Amino acid sequence: MCTTCGCGQGETKIEGHEHDHDHHHHEAHGHSHGHGVIAAAHAPGMSKSRILSIEQDILSKNNEYAAANRRQFAKQGMLVLNLVSSPGSGKTTLLTHTLNQLKDELPMAVIEGDQQTVLDAERIRATGANAIQINTGKGCHLDAHMVGHALETLSPEEQSVLFIENVGNLVCPAAFDLGEAHKVVILSVTEGEDKPLKYPDMFHAADLMILNKIDLLPHLNFDVDACIGYARRVNPGIKILQLSATSGEGMENWLFWIKAAHGLSLIGSQANERV
Repeated sequence: MCTTCGCGQGETKIEGHEHDHDHHHHEAHGHSHGHGVIAAAHAPGMSKSRILSIEQDILSKNNEYAAANRRQFAKQGMLVLNLVSSPGSGKTTLLTHTLNQLKDELPMAVIEGDQQTVLDAERIRATGANAIQINTGKGCHLDAHMVGHALETLSPEEQSVLFIENVGNLVCPAAFDLGEAHKVVILSVTEGEDKPLKYPDMFHAADLMILNKIDLLPHLNFDVDACIGYARRVNPGIKILQLSATSGEGMENWLFWIKAAHGLSLIGSQANERV
């Protein structure tokens, strides 16, 4: 978590905002960013109980922002997916192929998170999708406050699918709710089958694991069955899809999962309207 990894949020930049991420916005996002207390957690002599209290305060504030985001998403009938992985998993390639294949069926938009550059947002926009870049500077993850600000500029369509591509990191993003319907963790076969055991919080938080780059399996010493077993040891309810975004193998199952989840989000939104 941020109080122990040492990341800072003061350098966060969001496209369309002319100044740093320290201002106010809608609903529960009307107070200052909770990460202002992070530096204090590294003060010499600070007790473990005080550090724990600071961590709880950070997450409590984040959860308020996430709840506000979730209400906004529900109001607009949106399906929101938080895509998480380590760097190099093929997350952006998977996303661009997904956008290209579903663009005639669903309205979609993307919030793109990276520490620096707008390279991935440019790749996303090349598909024709609406996208906004968040650069977190030294920060190692997106939080709900950043996402709420980005929504103001992005203005996704009603009943759309919003993909949030988180910063490449299997640690901190596990703890931060962004208001999404599902966390989707992408693991490539080039990484090692023991990742679910090494980073259990992320795989426990995810509803779906995508095992990517399966076209490379003939060239690797990767035990698919062991990886799936490890993931289900951490999270017995996790759904698992195997695919290759590059070759297209297995992509139809991922696209079907998105469309089914989108349909459920619309049913939930309509039910809320009737209440």
